[in-house]
Amino acid sequence: MAAPPCAFSPRGCRLFASAGPDGRLRVWDTAGSRLQHEYVPSAHLSAACTCLAWAPAGARQPPSKDGPQRKKRKSEVGGEVDKQLDILAIGTAVGSILLYSTVKGELQSKLDGGHDSRVNCVRWHQESCCLYSCSDDKHIVEWNTQTCKVKCKWKGDNSSVTCLCISPDGKMLLSAGRTIKLWDLETKEVYRHFTGHATSVSSLMFTTVKPTNESKPFDGITGLYFLSGAIHDRLLSVWQIRSERKEKNAVMSFTVTDEPTFVDLTVSEVKEEPVKLAVVCRDGQLHLFEHILNGYCKKPLTSNCTVQIATPGDGDSTPKPVPILAAAFCTDKQSLLLVYGNALQPVIEKVSLNTSESHICLVRDIQKVLSLKTDAAVTKVKTPVVNSDTKVLVPGIPGHSTAVKTPALGKEKKKNKRKPGETEESIEERLGALDIDVSKVKTPGGLPQTDSFAVLLVQGLESNDAEILNKVLNTRKENIVKNTVARMPIHAVIPLLHELTKRLQGNPYSASLMVRWLKSVFTVHASYLSTLPDLIPQLGMLYQLMESRVKTLQKLSRLHGRLFILVTQVAASQTVQDVPEVNQTAKLVYEDESSEEEGSDDEMIADKDSDENWDEDEEKEEQSDEQDMTVEKEINGDSDLEPENESEEE
Repeated sequence: MAAPPCAFSPRGCRLFASAGPDGRLRVWDTAGSRLQHEYVPSAHLSAACTCLAWAPAGARQPPSKDGPQRKKRKSEVGGEVDKQLDILAIGTAVGSILLYSTVKGELQSKLDGGHDSRVNCVRWHQESCCLYSCSDDKHIVEWNTQTCKVKCKWKGDNSSVTCLCISPDGKMLLSAGRTIKLWDLETKEVYRHFTGHATSVSSLMFTTVKPTNESKPFDGITGLYFLSGAIHDRLLSVWQIRSERKEKNAVMSFTVTDEPTFVDLTVSEVKEEPVKLAVVCRDGQLHLFEHILNGYCKKPLTSNCTVQIATPGDGDSTPKPVPILAAAFCTDKQSLLLVYGNALQPVIEKVSLNTSESHICLVRDIQKVLSLKTDAAVTKVKTPVVNSDTKVLVPGIPGHSTAVKTPALGKEKKKNKRKPGETEESIEERLGALDIDVSKVKTPGGLPQTDSFAVLLVQGLESNDAEILNKVLNTRKENIVKNTVARMPIHAVIPLLHELTKRLQGNPYSASLMVRWLKSVFTVHASYLSTLPDLIPQLGMLYQLMESRVKTLQKLSRLHGRLFILVTQVAASQTVQDVPEVNQTAKLVYEDESSEEEGSDDEMIADKDSDENWDEDEEKEEQSDEQDMTVEKEINGDSDLEPENESEEE
C-alpha cells in the first residue's frame, strides 16, 4: 500500500500536514502534537489527495476564491509575513490542484485545466509565485498562482512524470519518470539526461548548494549533487551535474532495508560539511546517513544508525514495533522530529540521537500517550450543573440511561491508575458502574448485540485476534452482516478485505460465508473504494482468486451437465426395463351417439324407409351390448353374480 502523502512546513518544521487514507487533510502542531486543522473533503475535493507541498517563505499569498479583498494596512502587512508559509498545495487524483490556507482554515483557490490525469508531484518556486506540477498525462505544467491559470505546459516524458525538484538558484528543474531530466526553465529544453531507476522515481532533492570544486567558475548548476529514490528500490542514488554530457550514471548510492517512503536531508553549504540523510522505509525503520560528497564511490554506503520504535513488553505481553511515518531534521541539524504511530492520529516527538550507536530502539507506550492527550482534552470541557432528577440517555444504545454526577467542589478528579497487585475491571463491572442492565447487552448465545458487532470487528482486525474474528465473520444472518458493514469505520474496510481474502483461500465452507461479507462490503463502501488510487494492487489477490475459481466453476458446470445427461439416460433405460408388458388391446370401446348423427342425409332416409332393417339392426345391437357387458364383468371380477340379478339387468 502506498504511503499517505505528508510534508513538514518550512522554517523550523512548525507544522506537519498529512492526507490520511480516509481522504481528510490534517495539519498538526509539531510542538505539542496537537491537531490544528482538519479539512473535510467536499465538492471542491472530488478525489483523494495524492501529493502535498508547503509554500516557501516569501511566496505571495494567492487571491481568495471569494473575490477581491480590501487594501491591507501597514500594521496588517507585518503579520502577513508569518502567514505566507501556511499555504498548502494539494494535488488530487483527477488532475486538479487545491491551494488551502491553514490560517483561514478554508480552501483558498483551485487550479484547473492543466492536467487530465492524476497529479503525482507539486513544487513551489522559491522566489516567484509559480507552482510546478507533473502528472500521469506525461506533462509538466507551470502555474501562476495569482491568476490561477496555466503559464506554460510541455511534455516531460514518454511515460508518467512522477517527481519534480527545483534547483537552488531557481533556474533549473529536475523531472523524473524512470529516467531523470534536467530542464532549463527559461527555454523549457532538456539540459542533461540521467539513466535514473528501473522503477518510477518517488523522491528528488538537491544535496549541495555550491560545487565541491571551487577552482572553476560556478554557473549555478554545474558541480551540484542531487539525490533520487524509487519505488520498490532499496538504493538511493546520488548524481552529479557535470559539464560533459557523456556522464549519465550515479556517482554513489545509499542502501536501506526497504523501499523509502519519506526522505529528508541537511543541505551541504560548505565543501567540508557532510550531508546528513534521514530515510524512513516502508518497514517502519529510520536510517541515518552522514557522508561528505566528494566524487565517485563504487560500493553502496550503509547507514550510520538505524532507529526503531517499539511498545514496552509489560508482563507477559511481547513488545510490538511501532512504525515511523516521517522524520525531519530540526534547525540545529542535530535533533530529529519523529512522526510515528497511526496515520490518523500520529505522535510527533523531538528526539536527540547519538549516532555513535549503530542501532537504537526507542520504547514508547502509544496507548498511554494517546490517553494522556485525551484526558487533557477532556479536562478542558466544563461540566454543567445538572439537576439530580434529570435523566440523561447514553448515546449509542437506545434506552440506556445513567445518572450524571455533579462534580463536588474542592475535590480533585480521581486518577484511573491501577496498583501493581490489582486486576483490571471487566466490561460487565464497568457496565454495572454505569447502571446499564448487563442482561440486555448479552444474548443467550453469548454473542453481543448487532450494535457492538462493528466494534468487535474493528478490535479483531486491529489486534489480529482470530477468536473475535471467527465469532463475527461466521455469522449467517444477512441483516447482521449488512448492519455490521454499514456501521464499521472507513479505515477498517481495507483490512477487512485483506482478512476476507485470506479466509477465502481456506476450506470451502468458510469461503461460502466470506462471500456474503464481500458482497456487503462492495455494496456499502463502493464509493469509498472507488476513490482509492491504489485499489488495483489492493484487490489484486482477491481478483485473481475469484478469477481462478470462476474458471474452475465453468469446467465443473460443463462436467455436471454431461454427467446429468448420462445419469438421467441410464435411469430412464432402467425404468423402461423394469416395467412389465401390458396388453394393448382395448377392454372397452364406447361409441358416441353424435357419430351416428354425423351420417349423411341419404343414410337417414334409407333407415327410415326400411323398418325391417331397423328391427334387425336393433336386435344385433342388443346382442352386442350383452356380450360387451359379460366381458366387462369378467374383467372386473363380477362374474359370480346371481342369475336373478343377471335376468333383471337383461
